[in-house]
Amino acid sequence: MKIIDVKTFKWNPGSGKNFLYVKLLTDNGLVGWGEAYTQSDRDVQIEAHILELSRYLIDRDPFQIKHFMHVAHEDFATKRSSMDLSCALSGIEIALWDIIGKALDQPIYNLLGGPVRPRLRLYANGWAEGNNPDAIASQALNIVSERGFEALKFDPFPGPWREYVNKEELDQAALIVRRVREAVGPKIDLLIEAHRRFSASNAVYAIKQMEMLNIYWFEEPCPPDNLKAIKEVKDSTFVPIVTGEAIYSITGFRDVIQERVVDIINPDICNTGGILEITQIAAMAHSQYIGVAPHGWNSTSVGLAAAVQASLTMPNFLIYEYMVSVEKPSKDITIGYLEPEGSYLEMPKGSGLGLTVDETKLRKHPYIKFPPRPLRTLSDETTFP
Repeated sequence: MKIIDVKTFKWNPGSGKNFLYVKLLTDNGLVGWGEAYTQSDRDVQIEAHILELSRYLIDRDPFQIKHFMHVAHEDFATKRSSMDLSCALSGIEIALWDIIGKALDQPIYNLLGGPVRPRLRLYANGWAEGNNPDAIASQALNIVSERGFEALKFDPFPGPWREYVNKEELDQAALIVRRVREAVGPKIDLLIEAHRRFSASNAVYAIKQMEMLNIYWFEEPCPPDNLKAIKEVKDSTFVPIVTGEAIYSITGFRDVIQERVVDIINPDICNTGGILEITQIAAMAHSQYIGVAPHGWNSTSVGLAAAVQASLTMPNFLIYEYMVSVEKPSKDITIGYLEPEGSYLEMPKGSGLGLTVDETKLRKHPYIKFPPRPLRTLSDETTFP
């Protein structure tokens, strides 16, 4: 069996960003699907990497995943990687595993050593809109009561993203969290997202306003290019600190894990090199008693299915991200959609990823190019405490 063609599909779920799928075709008729992480202005670049990497895939045995990934790093990238390349490799690698699982008639998790749990816990994201405390509290109550989610993630901080903000904005964010806590009660886990915004001092101030609200974690307080700043935040609080969605390889996680910079890591399977790489990252974290909560700002179709296969094998798995905002279109284009029940997703039994893509319906969600963006100035936005 060998790869005979590589195809890409950019599609838009209706909000947020475009998604990018990879389809690998083999000479015996088996097809593998993968998904590459994208950002609003970097989907075309990632697709270009996939298409160029097809020169390394055509006529290759799909079972040779490790060799392909090594050659891509050594020869294609000449050991100079990037987020765009890592996303492209992730999509390809996931599709290769999908083919292998189908060829052996096994779910991928069985090829990684087998599952360690029968189901995965999920948290809902993509449900909060606006910055009115009472409105967000009402939205939180709706997602809990209507869908049965027991964990909610949201970003209570106003934009644009800045390292230094005034205390009023941080106090407003704390008020939003307080209103949500009052609305949903004490048993619902609240996961606070900061998106790599803050200096350490501002992050610490924000957390101190939320500590008594029993938040489950505080995610990405500072940019990951300064691990000392993140560690400073971690050492200031008993709230678990998370980082990892903007780290794209096992070597990138090395110091995070060895130095115990955080309590939990959240690597994304669609940008860290795929299924095997994220399981190796999780194994390294396990040695330092660090939990893993994979990031999932991808579709709830292919990307989620890949993360489920890997997460089922992780002893230190905690919880996975479920983007309710893209659920409807993801379900529309999927055959065998992995349907959550409340805050949990049962272990899928099908071969490979356990689902496939309906290409006819996928074409009904065409790619949308984002409009030009004027450069913003900092003069009216940056305020110092």
